[in-house]
Amino acid sequence: MPLRRAHALPYWNPYLVGALLGLVLLATYLVTGRGLGATGAFSSVAAWLASLAVSVDHVTANAVHARYWNDGAPLASWTVFLLGGALLGALISGWQGRRLRLMVERGPRISGSTRLLLAFCGGFVAAYGAKLAKGCTSGQALTGGAILNVGSLVFMMSVFAAAYGLAWFVRKEWI
Repeated sequence: MPLRRAHALPYWNPYLVGALLGLVLLATYLVTGRGLGATGAFSSVAAWLASLAVSVDHVTANAVHARYWNDGAPLASWTVFLLGGALLGALISGWQGRRLRLMVERGPRISGSTRLLLAFCGGFVAAYGAKLAKGCTSGQALTGGAILNVGSLVFMMSVFAAAYGLAWFVRKEWI
């Protein structure tokens, strides 16, 4: 007898989730004195990996890595736990919503390997941009937006404008 696949549950109400995310941001400010953002976690792990691959002297002499060095303990940065919690939360959410499966999301006119290559390239560009902008989109949009930081608001308007402008050119990949 073939296994029956359970239908995915409906998505949560986005307004409720947005309000809950706002409460998480408020709690983060109250507990840590800082807002949300993931770039610091990656930077802490990158500094630690650079110390293993090159040397501790190189890391401490490098202005970018030295800021995230944490005396060789990447887990000393609470943002590493924030990132791990986000990953675990996404895993639990996918499991509870019956959407947890290993697959490559793609349109009908693109291969799985091309989609993965484009996703990797886009992720690299986003990571490089996050370092240039001194924060990732979550840090810029949520944290910077919550405190009405002009640079963050301009950044997010630029992100939405660029996505809207690019959507027309890539829409055929998803239809």
